[in-house]
Amino acid sequence: MNNPIENLKWRYATKKFDSSKKISNEDFETLKKAMQLTASSYGLQPYKILNIEDKDTRTKLRAASWNQPQIEDASHMIVLAHMTDFGEELVDDYFENVIATRNLKKEDVSDYANTIKSTIGQFSQEQKAVWTAKQAYIVVGNLLSAAAQLRIDACPMEGFQNEEYNKILDLNSKNLNAAVVVTLGYRSEEDATQHHKKVRKSEQQLFINF
Repeated sequence: MNNPIENLKWRYATKKFDSSKKISNEDFETLKKAMQLTASSYGLQPYKILNIEDKDTRTKLRAASWNQPQIEDASHMIVLAHMTDFGEELVDDYFENVIATRNLKKEDVSDYANTIKSTIGQFSQEQKAVWTAKQAYIVVGNLLSAAAQLRIDACPMEGFQNEEYNKILDLNSKNLNAAVVVTLGYRSEEDATQHHKKVRKSEQQLFINF
């Protein structure tokens, strides 16, 4: 049986990838499905998941990432971009999907839809951006766990120039902002970080029981 704790012990933030090794299409489809199925507040998924395949684009993004080699050497590069603003259309689009998926009528969901609208409709634009960014980070956690289960290495990255990413990927025009990057692939034998002991707070330090 695949042990989730052993998987999490195995994974680490890979600093050097073996550029000759590529993730299979089958495994990458599994990772995509894991990201798609990630939980989000109200199920609204207020973000986009960018799969950066183009080599020239990755070269530009590496320059905007303090020249970190993972950007180009990893098999795959994912950018989580969250919505910077939204209106009621975010909720309307979601409930159109609910109605179609569950074979419901609009009146079946109208009360709940209005409750959501009244709740998140009170957010300022800044609050909306913070809230959507939090949702994007949930995807990262799910992706890292799914990758570890497949014994695929990953490195979550915040070390990049946000505005440069937005320019290179033309995100501002799409009402999006680059929140976090995850590079995926297979560790290089030369990556000394893989031999470091994992350092975490103890359960006694971390957990508080009430």
